[in-house]
Amino acid sequence: MELRIKATNLELTPALRSYITEKFFGLEKYLGSIEASHCDVEVELTTHHHHKGDIFRAEVNLDVPHTLLRVEKTESDLYKAIDKVKDHLVENLTRYKGRVSGK
Repeated sequence: MELRIKATNLELTPALRSYITEKFFGLEKYLGSIEASHCDVEVELTTHHHHKGDIFRAEVNLDVPHTLLRVEKTESDLYKAIDKVKDHLVENLTRYKGRVSGK
């Protein structure tokens, strides 16, 4: 699986890159026999006009056969947004595997 990471309005530090890589290469155990061609991860600082701190957005697009699994979450902490996106993607992936294996 090819992992592509994009950062918008923030710097993609080596620590952030390694955290994202660690989280999303762990998805391969949930994929099983499903071949995913690529996984696009985008992290973003949404805007600078919020009164109570920054709002971060994390989005993941996982290309699996016959469909695209997409999850997007916003949080006040970037790492929390990445964790929530990964957890929700695991739920969608297990649901997808159940549908595929049922056919």
